[in-house]
Amino acid sequence: MYHNRLLFSSCAHRECFRTLTSILRRSTSSSSVTIQVSHVDNTPSIRLIGINRPNKRNCVNHSTARQLFSAFQDFENDSTVRLAILYGEGGSAFCAGYDLSEVATANIPLPMKYNKDELAPMGPSRMNLKKPLIAAIAGPCVAGGLELSLLADMRVGEQSSKYGVLCRRFGVPLIDGGTVRLPRLIGLSRALDLILTGRTVDAHEAFQIGLINRLVPDGQCLSEAIQLAKDILRFPYECMNTDRLSAYFSVSNTIDDSLKREYEYGRELIERESIPGAKHFAEQKQGRGGKYDDVK
Repeated sequence: MYHNRLLFSSCAHRECFRTLTSILRRSTSSSSVTIQVSHVDNTPSIRLIGINRPNKRNCVNHSTARQLFSAFQDFENDSTVRLAILYGEGGSAFCAGYDLSEVATANIPLPMKYNKDELAPMGPSRMNLKKPLIAAIAGPCVAGGLELSLLADMRVGEQSSKYGVLCRRFGVPLIDGGTVRLPRLIGLSRALDLILTGRTVDAHEAFQIGLINRLVPDGQCLSEAIQLAKDILRFPYECMNTDRLSAYFSVSNTIDDSLKREYEYGRELIERESIPGAKHFAEQKQGRGGKYDDVK
């Protein structure tokens, strides 16, 4: 069953390789810039946000957190961008958490009171994003890095990727949404297993428990995430994103309130996207039999 779920697409990989090569040419070598922002060459509506500290396994310090927060604010406010992909530069680590060498200095700027609109220790982890986010995960995705990945709607993980609340071993708490988002994602029982034990979870188990949505060969998480993003953006965007936001709303609200919101927000889309979509289906005879490859 596992092998049947591995994703292979030689054409998509060749196209994405050309894209990634272009991205690497645009990368900066400046040590002060630790967040790499770019876009997919032939799809500028897809933004790529890369944590660029490969020599530190892409762990986040305060400076990186501020840059990451700013990058996500720009993503939210840029009307030309519809979806983002978060990844780790270098291809060997997504994010190994917060930089413990900075923690060891006891010089961490942590406000006494919580403010949902302010910078979190890992950067954007308190944000409720208005647009879809995909995490492309290679190597370690642990501690605060795991918390960052939970901000995404979907996670694409490579075969050798690893996950876990490894900060448990050093007395560092989850304060970037780990105790909130993880139980909602994989269920309370499985979340407590990870939170209490601090054990490492391999990619196969992560896929089985729903921690990652796609399991792909090593070296292909970013190219597969790009292809997944393109597939998602083929659909009428406003309808897709309204349904996405409705699903999030339902997790924290009553059934009645959630059904009411679903109907009211969905009803507004009927004339703008549903009727034109239905006409296209009827006139072009596309999208029948559950297939959408022919839908343009």
